[in-house]
Formats: sequence, structure tokens, C-alpha cells
Amino acid sequence: MQARRLAARALVKDVRLLGRLLCEAIEASDGRKVREIVEQVRTLSMTGHRKANPHLSDQLAPFCADMPPRTLKRVIRAFSQFTQLVNIAEDAHQARVQRFSFVDGEPGKPGTIARSLSVLAAAGVKTEDIRKLLFEAVVSPVFTAHPTEVRRKSVIDIEQELARCLSRLDQAGLTGQEVDRYREDLERATTTLWQTNSLRGRRLEVVDEILNGLSYYDSTIFQVIPEVYENLENQLRESHWSFAQDALPPFLRMGSWIGGDRDGNPYVNGETLREALRLQSERVFSFYLGQLHSLGAELSLDDRYVKVSRDLQRLATDSPDGSKQRRHEPYRLAISGIYARLAATARKFGSTKLVREPVAAAPSYRYPAEFTEDLATISKSLIANGSEKIAAGKLRSLQRAIDVFGFHLVSLDLRQNSEVHQRVVHELFENVRPATGYEALAESDKIRLLTEELRSSQLLFTPLKNYSAETMSELSVLREAAEAHKHYGRASIPNYIISKAGSPSDLLEVMVLFREAGLFRPDEPEASAVNIIPLFETISDLRSSHDVMQTILAIESYRTYLGALGGKQEIMLGYSDSNKDGGYLTSGWELYKAEMAFIRLFEREGIRLGLFHGRGGSVGRGGGPSYEAITALPPGAVAGSIRLTEQGEVIAAKYSTPALGRRNLELLIAATLEASLLPCDPQEPDPGYLGAMEELSDLAFGVYRCLVYETEGFERFFWETTIIGEIAKLNIGSRPASRSSSRRIVDLRAIPWVFGWSQSRIMLPGWFGFGSAVRQWLARHPDGLQTLQRMHRGWPFFQTLIANMEMVLAKTNMAIAQRYVDLAPDASAHEKIFARIKDEWEATTAALFDITDQVSLLENNPALRQSIHRRYPCLDPLNHMQIDLLRRHRAGERGQDTEEALHLTINGIAAGLRNSG
Repeated sequence: MQARRLAARALVKDVRLLGRLLCEAIEASDGRKVREIVEQVRTLSMTGHRKANPHLSDQLAPFCADMPPRTLKRVIRAFSQFTQLVNIAEDAHQARVQRFSFVDGEPGKPGTIARSLSVLAAAGVKTEDIRKLLFEAVVSPVFTAHPTEVRRKSVIDIEQELARCLSRLDQAGLTGQEVDRYREDLERATTTLWQTNSLRGRRLEVVDEILNGLSYYDSTIFQVIPEVYENLENQLRESHWSFAQDALPPFLRMGSWIGGDRDGNPYVNGETLREALRLQSERVFSFYLGQLHSLGAELSLDDRYVKVSRDLQRLATDSPDGSKQRRHEPYRLAISGIYARLAATARKFGSTKLVREPVAAAPSYRYPAEFTEDLATISKSLIANGSEKIAAGKLRSLQRAIDVFGFHLVSLDLRQNSEVHQRVVHELFENVRPATGYEALAESDKIRLLTEELRSSQLLFTPLKNYSAETMSELSVLREAAEAHKHYGRASIPNYIISKAGSPSDLLEVMVLFREAGLFRPDEPEASAVNIIPLFETISDLRSSHDVMQTILAIESYRTYLGALGGKQEIMLGYSDSNKDGGYLTSGWELYKAEMAFIRLFEREGIRLGLFHGRGGSVGRGGGPSYEAITALPPGAVAGSIRLTEQGEVIAAKYSTPALGRRNLELLIAATLEASLLPCDPQEPDPGYLGAMEELSDLAFGVYRCLVYETEGFERFFWETTIIGEIAKLNIGSRPASRSSSRRIVDLRAIPWVFGWSQSRIMLPGWFGFGSAVRQWLARHPDGLQTLQRMHRGWPFFQTLIANMEMVLAKTNMAIAQRYVDLAPDASAHEKIFARIKDEWEATTAALFDITDQVSLLENNPALRQSIHRRYPCLDPLNHMQIDLLRRHRAGERGQDTEEALHLTINGIAAGLRNSG
């Protein structure tokens, strides 16, 4: 416990230090008056929180109203940066706690590999079981672009430097001089942060999103992934598992949608796909070449003192390096030759410049395996001649990296909406068979027509006809994918996701389009190379998803296609849109039921199932702690395979530093091991629990749909009492906030839907409907509270559902929300709607307290409660200042300072909530 107390004190110390340094930077840059205003607002806010002052908004409002926009912008910047500095301090604290996890004699925190292996051992899991799982496993976090991304890459870079500075100060045994130097580094970074514009001057483009996503490879992933593999291998070998010396297979792989996700983004096309692949490849070659250069500097071994293998000597002899200085350094000669070949390969793959030129020209590598073989020759020679420890250093890390990244770096998924596929297929048919009327056909007729078409190798597309821009763009993307397979290998684009999949024909249409682009050949089905992944998003689609998959698996051409891909079907589950469609409780329950139905279906069909979880950052979009979410899935839902999306600021929160990245990846591995291997009851949970959830879900669904889709004026309420309208106009993401030009809720993308509610602190998608559902259910079942309490104690699914909802409720603030409602031109027209929302919030909070036997929110989560205590005195003023700016902006005040200040509040609130929606 002593170590934990020390870590907690260090966190408080870091928060105070960063806050003081920021205030000093503000005073140095903008004068004492601005600093005094900032500290006055912060003191007022902190006092209000300590005393639970209900009139805080009345006291803060004059500060906003009396400040000119230029001063207000500086105050907003200060509070925005305060919240982010708290985040940085807390992230450093998590890394510190991780280091202390063994100090108190504990096997580690939940989610750590050491703890998971200990749990597996105690449960009697055998070595062969874990070996088999790891050699078949797939663990893949998938980076996606974010339509409400709010921070500039330059700002994220500075924040990463701040994190590094804190980490250096946290080292043991520092001299006083070293402490002074590292604090000076911290002061410089804090000053740079304050003096850097955190706003973009233009709207983010797709290529910017690609580069932003790739930046995390340089800062974190290139370093961390080899370390994660090494840590797992060492844990297995040093524990009771007696694991063989074989290296683990590359089951942990990074994925991406950035540059391949076309759903709702008209700016992603064949050209952006090609550029994404090139930039990815360029980044990985740059990393390999840098590692080779570093390795060459390390391997100065002299053949007059060590022996080398014949194969190594051959590499040295074949090297184009003619330096006399290195004639007795065969390893350096070999690496110089490998570097020259890899440099030639990088140029072949489109790299335009190299940091260091090779000593001479050399033939390029055709495949990553050839590069791997040359490095293996070096490793074998070192091991055979007494240098095992040298082989286990940088060389081994580089070998692991190549196994994971190849020449393509990251597997890029393609995604498009099923409605687009249908229009394209319809046009292709009409151009060769007029009056086919594909779009108007019944589903059974569509299936018949498509299956007949898939028996033929003759293409529908003909260059003699004219096609719409949409059709040409879709075919261009698929042709680029086919070229990528030839150039980078099949791992470069392994998956195709179909948004809004709702029928078997949605999958067959993609097969037809694959045939048109050469990704599928009916006369050579074994050449199939891309997984077709239906994404079930809406409540109705989730409910029909079992029947859709049962039907498609009975179609011979599709079953053959699956067999060519190894007999595994991946299915993606949409958390965001199902929540927007049916509310928090119903979304979670329908996802769980769909998973159970898939498990049973695929067991009967003898096909392996993989689930891809479309989780966002916020609870309203499937967010929340990943470890708990994975381990709460139905038995059999993981089975060694887990893919999940990582979106928006969540990427920065999880991968901005090596410590965070390592923690997150090991957490995913640990959860996969436990969910896959721990003995569990193969039966479904208690039938009484299932029945209760079904009733609760139906009740919550009715309450949610009644408010969001059936209440007159609700659409106007949402647009007038949140910042959604301003978000749609600011330089935030590369894609539109809505799938169409309408303001209908049904057309709005789920991400800005949740984002808008988060900014106004209502957080409606993360809880609405639960309280009324419980109240109505208890009226039907007078003794039902005991059932709900048992469900909470003994059912991981329900525990996680409640825990995530409690986290969201703790972030709501109905007093602040009321001020957003007052913004509306006719606020009185919205009072009834807001009164319903407040009543539901009170009912939901009361239901949660009854079920968990608590008297306050986060009573059993002191770490999160303390986190909120630290950040909300800085966060709440941002809301009040945003409200005042919205009033000015909507009244016609359109100056640059006003708009920039408004944008800054969005940044700060998103950072303070630690999610953006």
C-alpha cells in the first residue's frame, strides 16, 4: 500500500507542477492581468465545487459577458490546456502504478499479462492450450479517422514531449542537476504549448488523417509492439508454462480504416487509397532503414576475435560495401548490403527520399521473407558463436517488427454503405441487360440473379458504356485494392466492411463487384483474398442478423468463397448507430443477443467466427474500459479473435506514449487470453436474467424512441440546445457530420450525435431510458429489485453495462445543461422536453443506486471520482464560456476571435471529458 500512496502523491504533485508552469507561461506571454483572471475563475469554480454551489453559473456568467473576445479566448485556452495537462499527469500516473504493481506483492492489475497468466495457471489451463490459441489468435486494434477530431497534430506532439519530460523526472536516483535540467525541459514544453495555436487554419483532409494516424507508429507502435511480444514470450518461458523457445506468431497486428473508409466520406477514393498505402509503406521502410543503421553501429564484431557462419560470410562477401576499414567486420558488411537492398526496395515501393543513402546500388527484395531470411542469417551466426544476448537485442526487435508490419505496415480495411453497392450493381446490370430493375427486385430474386451471375467469369462492366461518377469511383477503389495485392501482398487490404448490412444480397453484391475488379474469379475461387464483413448497425439489422447469416451460409458460391479464405467469417457489430437507433440499454442487449446467436449458428455450420467490435470513445458509442468489455462478452464470443476500432482522441489517449501504448496492447492480449481460455459455463446465463433483460430492453426502447423519434420538436431541440450546428461548420473532421444535407436525426452520423450531447453535458446516449425501464419493470415485478441486484453481482455483461452508465452519469451536469436549453430562441418551447430528460436522469440515477446499493456515483471507483474532482473545476468554466460564445455567435457576432474561442471550448471540453463522442 505504501507504493500506491507514493504514486498518488506523485500524481497530485505533477498536476500542481504542470498547472503552475502553465500559469507562469501565461503571465510571461500575456501579462499578469490575464493570469489573474484565469486564477480568479479557477478559484471561483473550485470553491463552487467544494461547496456544491448551485449558483456557480450565475457567478461565472459575468466573467464571460464582461470579457472582450480576445481576452476570453486566452482564458479559454488556459482552461483547455489545464484539462489536457491533467490528462497527461494521469497518464504518467498510470505508467507509475504499472511499475509499482509488483511492489505490494500483487500479481499485477487486471488487464496485465502477468496477472492473466497467473489466473490461467490457477484455473488449470494447460501449456498446449495457450500455445494453440496464440498460434491461431488475432488481436487487432483498428485506427479509424474521426469526424469530430478536434486537436492539431502539432499540439499532440507537444503533449507527447510533456509526457516524456514527466517520465524523465519520475526516474529514480536523479541528481539535483538532472532534476533541474528535466524541469527546464518541462517548462520549455509547457511554454511551447501555450504559444502554439491549437486550431487548424483549414478543414482536415483525408491525407492529414492518414498522416496523423501514422504518427503514432513513430512515437509509440514501432517501439512497443516488439516489446509486447518479448514481454509475453519472457513471461511464458519464465513461468510454469515451460513454453518452447519458438518466437510467437504475429497474432497482434494493427489495422486501419484511414484512407479506405468511404462510408459517408465523399473524399475517399481510389487516389486516396493508393496514397494511404504508399505513405504506410514509406513509413515502415523509413523505420527499417533507421533500425538497420543503428544495428550496423552496434555490430562491430571483428572476425579476428569471433567466428562467423558460412552464410554470414557469404552476405559479407556479397555486400557492395568496399570499405577497407570494415574488412574485418563481417556483420557490418552484411548489414550494409542488406541496407542497400532494402533502400532499393523502398524506392520500388514509392519512397521518394531516404534519410541515408546506401553505399552502392543493389537488387531489391521481392518479398519481406527475403529480408527476414537475411536477418535470420545474422541471428543464427551470432547465436552459434556465443553472442546470444546480442542477437536478442535490436536484431530480435527488428525481426519481430518485420513479422508484424511486412512491407505494408498496417492492414487497411475498405468500407462502404450497402446502399451504394446496390446502386452500382443496379447500374452495371442496366448497362448490359436493360430493364433488369435490380434495385426494385424482391430479396429472393436479387439472390437468384446474383448467384447466377457469380457462376460466370464474364464481366458486367464494359468500356463501351457510360457510367455514373459513383460507379466509376467504386470500381476504381476496388481496382486499386487488386493492384495493392500485387504490389504489397494480400495482407495490405484483407477486409471489406459493408455498412448497414441488412440482407444476404448485400454480401453477394460485393462478391460481384470483387469479380469486376479481379479480386474474385469464379473459375478460381481459391484465389479469393478479401474477407467480406457485414456490419450490422441498426436495431432491426441486429435482430435479423442471424437469419441473414444463416441464409448466406447456405448459398454454395458464398460458402465456397469462405472456404477459400480459411473457413472463417468475421462479423462487425455497430455500437454507435445501434445506440442512436435504439438507446443505450437496447443497443447493448441486442448486441449481446446477436453475439450469442452467431456463436450457436457458426458452431452448427462448422465455420469459425470472428467478431469485430465497432466501439467508439464514449460509452454512447460502445466505449468504456476495453478489458472489462471483452471479458464481459458471451462465452465463445472471443475464441482467440478480437478486432475493435480505436477512434478519435481515444487514439491519442491510448497510444500517444510508449507506456500508454504498451499498457493498452497488453490489456487487449490479456482480455483475449482470459475470455478465450478460462473455463466457463457453456450454457447461457440464468434464464431469469435473460428474461429480465428482454423486458427491460423493450421498455427502454419505447422510452428512448418516444423521445428521440416521436416527440414533436425534438429535432429542433437537439440542434438549438447543443453545439452540433457549429461543429458542422468548423474545421474539425474530413467528412460531413451528416450522411445527407438534411437535419433529420436519422441521417446524422452517430459520432457528432454523441459529441453534441457530450459538449452540453447531458450525455443522453449513454443512459437515457434505463431509469424508466427499471421503474416500469419493478411495477410489474414487485420483488424484482433482488433479481437486478443478483444480475449486477453475478453477470459480467450487466456489471459492465451498469459500470459504464455510472461513469457517464458522473460526467453529466443538468445545471449546465439547463443553460444550453436557455440558448434556444424559444426556450419555453423546449422546457417540456428538457423536463423529461431531467426526470429520466433522476430516475436512472435512483435505479443505479438501488441496484448497486450505493448512495453516490462512483462510490466504488475512487480513482475515477478523484479524476473528476481534479478536472471539473477547469472543465465547468469552459462550458459556461462556450454558452456565452454560442449566444454571441448565434446573435451574429462572427469575428475571428469569437469563432476561434468557440472552437477552443470544444477542444477543452472534449479533453476534459476524455472522449469526444
